[in-house]
Amino acid sequence: MEYVTLNNGVRMPILGYGVYQIPDQEECERCVLDAIETGYRSIDTAQAYRNEEAVGRAIKRSGVPREEFFITTKVWISNAGYEQAKASIQESLRKLQLDYLDLLLIHQPFGDYYGTYRAMEELYEAGILKAIGVSNFYPDRYIDLVQFNKVVPAVNQVETHVFNQQHQAQEIMQKYNTQIESWGPFAEGRKDLFANPTLQEIGSRYNKTTAQVALRFLIQRGVVVIPKTVSKDRMEINFNVFDFVLSAADMEQITALDTGESVFFSHYDPQTVEALTGYGKQGL
Repeated sequence: MEYVTLNNGVRMPILGYGVYQIPDQEECERCVLDAIETGYRSIDTAQAYRNEEAVGRAIKRSGVPREEFFITTKVWISNAGYEQAKASIQESLRKLQLDYLDLLLIHQPFGDYYGTYRAMEELYEAGILKAIGVSNFYPDRYIDLVQFNKVVPAVNQVETHVFNQQHQAQEIMQKYNTQIESWGPFAEGRKDLFANPTLQEIGSRYNKTTAQVALRFLIQRGVVVIPKTVSKDRMEINFNVFDFVLSAADMEQITALDTGESVFFSHYDPQTVEALTGYGKQGL
């Protein structure tokens, strides 16, 4: 496994396992156990995924020492604000059966996320959170948060894949010493990523799949990735990306696939903001 070192000295695996859209408790627990058996030690969940308890049970059942894991969860919009966030973090710890979190993120840049971040800073200083950060913060809101808080976010998790490579956002994060992390490293298969001719051609030269090439491209750019799958076979394929290196020419070819646009939605779009905040206000 390769690691990145966050701005506070904490080491984070560059490859982890995400459990987005696995709300079924039994299936999620099975998937996390499969991922751990495969070799994953970084597990990414969230309050909004409704599967923190399943993740916690799998961690306990695995028998792997707690210190070997890097566990991330996220505070949802409905828990924004100092008091609510603080209570929700304790609830996440209870569900995960953990005494501390390796990384806690603000899930969306909506609601009283300043209050949320103050609660996170307090728990970070108390050692309950080993690192804190944000998710889905575009450069404008990210810079604003950095400028007016004591603790610079260790991580910003944003949509990042071969079609939306986030070069400018990554440069801004590097300026302030924040690690970029990808959600949706496969773009959830949109734009026919798994059949992309460029990725297929490059993969054939290394005897690798398009998925492995897509992950390797991000890893070589220093982007943390958390691919999600419910198939143990694909978990193993996704994990097997450290035995080859893309050439400069390969990297250039893949860079040319960048459209600079989301394949999902924009947080600048009023309809998207209305939908996310409306959903967030409904609670969990």
